Amino acid sequence: MTRYEPAIDLDRITAIDFHVHVEMDAHGHNSLPDDLAAAAAAYFKNGGLQPELDAIAAYYRERDMAAVVFTVDASTQLQHTPVSSADIAQGAARNNDVLIPFASVDPRQGQQAVDAARRLIEEHGVRGFKFHPTVQGFDPSEERFFPLFAALEEAGVIALFHTGQTGIGAGMKGGRGLRLALSNPMLLDEVAAEFGDLQIVMAHPSVPWQDEALSVATHKHNTWIDLSGWSPKYFPEALVRAAGSYLKDRVLFGSDYPMISPDRWLDDVSRTSLKPEALPGILKGNAIRLLGLGR
Repeated sequence: MTRYEPAIDLDRITAIDFHVHVEMDAHGHNSLPDDLAAAAAAYFKNGGLQPELDAIAAYYRERDMAAVVFTVDASTQLQHTPVSSADIAQGAARNNDVLIPFASVDPRQGQQAVDAARRLIEEHGVRGFKFHPTVQGFDPSEERFFPLFAALEEAGVIALFHTGQTGIGAGMKGGRGLRLALSNPMLLDEVAAEFGDLQIVMAHPSVPWQDEALSVATHKHNTWIDLSGWSPKYFPEALVRAAGSYLKDRVLFGSDYPMISPDRWLDDVSRTSLKPEALPGILKGNAIRLLGLGR
């Protein structure tokens, strides 16, 4: 087993994509049950593209970009085994010139999740954890999940949370039982207040709660926003304004690949009113600082 250590040429890369999903492992196992995977592909109209990790690395290497990669462990909610976070970390170690591994644990597994998170940090060198409250079926503001966040804070790793609506379950009967309200970014205000040294990334434009996300990010400086999951041409104007001004140092480029490609994101952002002088930080500089690269 090789513990991940980054070997990214920060002068060469043009961007760090902070939001890339590994939904298929080398054996063809999908992190989502088949019905959810099919519905998500239809929602995003990506043709069902689900590259495995080495293919993702090659894709970003061709573009002179680095990428933060992860899956989502929703074992309890979905009754389905996810792609292995340990395998993702090992794959990132093989491709440490372009990949940065985040892990995922199921918060509803209590102490088991805390123990698994510590192993992934200590043994595999993961740099953060991805949570999807809607898909995992948990309210991050509930105190029963605080021991997990305390462990992440102690280890100095990042907590990346899905916020806003989701394409997962969209159009299925009852949204397949998934609750959107669990991904309201205001629930993360409680986490940011309780764990002031935990760096929290609120992923995506937080539709329909964009003002809540901006409020949390303005008040809690241990919170960040990534711009993944939507084409920039659909970004709420308030988000574009904040990203180009008062929050420009805590906003991160993310695509949501393979649901949205970084190529499309970069093409579409050029058609928005986002201030060009904010882009270098958004595309690379802010992520370098948050991830502690180049130290």
